[in-house]
Amino acid sequence: MSVNPKELKYTREHEWALIEGNRAKVGITDFAQSHLGDIVYVDLPPLGKEVKKGETLLVVESVKTASDVYAPLSGKVIEINNALSKAPEKVNRDPYGEGWMVIMEIKDPKEAEELLNSEDYESYLSTIS
Repeated sequence: MSVNPKELKYTREHEWALIEGNRAKVGITDFAQSHLGDIVYVDLPPLGKEVKKGETLLVVESVKTASDVYAPLSGKVIEINNALSKAPEKVNRDPYGEGWMVIMEIKDPKEAEELLNSEDYESYLSTIS
């Protein structure tokens, strides 16, 4: 089930976060997946991995390139989308739904205030495309 992209928070590196309480579901944006091309592998992090905001969270490989996915918030990985191991194309097909990547336990909720809302992200995209 896809989430409404207007309800998400975004980074300038094209990650999205659905924040619910002290947890964030994380993935890459439609813009990111379309620029990567066909995704062939998602190197998911181990459960319990702790990252700081802006650090590499995982790697996505496409037919064109490999690309780091950065943590939109500091925290700990508490769930991974194992379905992507067998079907990485879900990221291309449904980046805001079945293509989610990890769920993180957020360490510092105030960091969410630094993320872009959907309108600001759309404005940002218009400056780079």
